Amino acid sequence: MGYARILPDEQTVSLIKSNQGEFKMSIRSTDCHAGRKLTIVMVAACPFPANHGSPASIREMSEALVRQGHTVHILTYPIRQDIPVEGVSIHRVRAPFLKSNEIKVGPAWEKFIYDPLMVLKLVGLIRKHKVDVIHAHNYEGALIGWLGKLLTGRPMLYNAVNSMADELPTYNFIKPRALAVFLGKLLDVLVPRTGDYVTMVSDSLKEFLLDKGVAAARLKVVPAGVNLDMFAHGNGAKVRAKHGIGSKPLVMYTGTLDQFQRLDYLLKAMQRTLQECPDAMLMIACNILHKGHQQEYLALAQELGIEKRLVFAYPVALEDLPDYLAAADVTVVPRPECPGHPVKLLNYMAAGKAIVSFEGGGKGLHHMFNAYLAPDHDHDSLGAGIAFLLQRKDLRDILGAQAKITLQGNFDWNTLAKGIEIIYHIMLEEKGAAGREQELARYLRSTYEIQYVDRRHSDQKVKDSGRSGGDRRKVQKRIDFLEQRKVAFSNSEPLQKVTQKPDKSKEEAA
Repeated sequence: MGYARILPDEQTVSLIKSNQGEFKMSIRSTDCHAGRKLTIVMVAACPFPANHGSPASIREMSEALVRQGHTVHILTYPIRQDIPVEGVSIHRVRAPFLKSNEIKVGPAWEKFIYDPLMVLKLVGLIRKHKVDVIHAHNYEGALIGWLGKLLTGRPMLYNAVNSMADELPTYNFIKPRALAVFLGKLLDVLVPRTGDYVTMVSDSLKEFLLDKGVAAARLKVVPAGVNLDMFAHGNGAKVRAKHGIGSKPLVMYTGTLDQFQRLDYLLKAMQRTLQECPDAMLMIACNILHKGHQQEYLALAQELGIEKRLVFAYPVALEDLPDYLAAADVTVVPRPECPGHPVKLLNYMAAGKAIVSFEGGGKGLHHMFNAYLAPDHDHDSLGAGIAFLLQRKDLRDILGAQAKITLQGNFDWNTLAKGIEIIYHIMLEEKGAAGREQELARYLRSTYEIQYVDRRHSDQKVKDSGRSGGDRRKVQKRIDFLEQRKVAFSNSEPLQKVTQKPDKSKEEAA
């Protein structure tokens, strides 16, 4: 990487704590009425509902749109977890000869049967329910939605959450690896062009799509959202008692065990952490357990000599997630160079927890403002950051509080859903839609990258750093805490520091 993260000294830490002024942010107004209420079909080519990533975002987005008065139908697979979904109608394709109900992430052979069935059912739903907009999620959803669009003439919004060239080879589903990379690159070029409008969950993914030649006028960043109230009353003591953690320092990762999550980096980082905090424990709280991957990580932990400091918690139901996060002292995102926006990160922020992350996975974060960020792939720096925060409860509380405040008016679903609603009307080209771009800016930012503003010129606007893609953060000047204390989203007023912590679906058979 060419540099190492230097741990803040005592003078810097003192300055961070003393500069906790009144927090002000340009919270988006939520009092406008975007237009007539619509009927929307969400194309979710995945298990649904399920307690991870895209299915979780689709569920919460749909519920937020229903709260705004829209009618939402969700078209999905027959595979599901027992999670309530409020106010939407769920329609499932079915193949009686496929009995598996296992929740999987990534490619699977049964999808070659489910996906064509979804195309047929989508066309029927559009005609039966007079659907206004197709809202397709992920690559398979986009291809299914595109065929439905061609057959019915309905406009399609494509929600992009990842790039496929990097992710597809990690599943080891397509062999040889070179073929998976080629197919991923082809999908990265073709699929975004199927949508009449494209939303994506991060600025880096927008840059990626611009580099692929997708027209800028059709792109808008809509990050994944979170329901803040869900994490307000977690019972960490219950989790610590259940797993025998007691009062030991606890490092927490929540999510899947897929290779692209880079839990190998997390285990290597933990080895570094234990040099300074020998009593610390690492808990990997799984919503989906891949036993093959678990055995690989157990073997690596044994090789690193940290197997006695590692706990796997499975299964962790959605309703138990607030308790697990409440139990944590430090939460971790070990995925570098992530084009999407990790939902686990939003959960950490909503729980008000101290976060240590690689820079590439730290969407919406800034080093020592609302998280500790380590250079991508530098697991030693990641481990040093974990140890640093484990030894400083006061600093953990400050970073966790500011992480939670960052979400308000920016990453909450009520705000984001209002922006999505306006995009629907722009796509439909209804009367007055041409003037809605300005209205859209009330709810969706032009960028969700946080940057520093020099305090000596604190009234200046943050300049747009232009199209530099994933390299933007890498080449950014290292932060001098003694000179720069204001933080802002690009093209917005500076954020001030905080003084304290912020405090049934209807199913239709096929």
